[in-house]
Amino acid sequence: MFNLFGSKKSRRHYEHIHLDKNNIPKHIAIIMDGNGRWAEERNLPRALGHKAGVETIRKIVKECDRLGVKYLTLYAFSTENWKRPQEEVSALMKLLVEYLKNEFKELNENGVVINHIGDITRLPQNCQDELNKAYENTKNNTGVVLNLALNYGGRDEIIRGIKNIYKKVQKGEINIDSINGSTFSNYLYTANMPDPDIIIRPSGEQRLSNFMLWQCAYSEFWYSDINWPDFNEKDLEKAICDYQQRDRRFGGIKK
Repeated sequence: MFNLFGSKKSRRHYEHIHLDKNNIPKHIAIIMDGNGRWAEERNLPRALGHKAGVETIRKIVKECDRLGVKYLTLYAFSTENWKRPQEEVSALMKLLVEYLKNEFKELNENGVVINHIGDITRLPQNCQDELNKAYENTKNNTGVVLNLALNYGGRDEIIRGIKNIYKKVQKGEINIDSINGSTFSNYLYTANMPDPDIIIRPSGEQRLSNFMLWQCAYSEFWYSDINWPDFNEKDLEKAICDYQQRDRRFGGIKK
């Protein structure tokens, strides 16, 4: 029997974290990395690493809701992840459906909005159906908005936005001289959402991997060498604590 939550030495203890409840990030984005490495370290199939990662999602969604985070975006499957072995891709798609079915009731009861970003038309039909059903049944909730980034890529999103604006310009619905950053943001998957205040990436990697390239212009970044299945509420709190100590000037000068 494997330990779902990792070994004791991988757990981290932060005894003196004091969060400013008036400075909680409105939008947290997480690149959920390290599931495969977590499994390989235990001589387990990679699919079990992804399954363990779902347990972390459950904990982090609850903690974000408790802290008052308004938006939580999780990078679950990128436009490049189709290059992975078909067996692993199939396991991920099956896990997505299971997660939505198993977690829907509790998420809905807690007011969570289950949203998705990315081009889901390439996903298996049962995945599309579950995602659309989850959104339709939770879109009027008032709790944290959970964005599942699926078949998502930052470059693909930007190209999609350009094409959609071009169509409007061709039809005369938009004056090309009126297009600015705010206009363009309205043609992204995250339209009407604030940009991420902080992007978290566990597993030791320090790159964006084609994630929210437009939206992260002024996001803070926080990296950790802990794999996603071992990431817990205290790790999230430490990331927020670090965020609260940073001086965010957005290109200006603090007076």
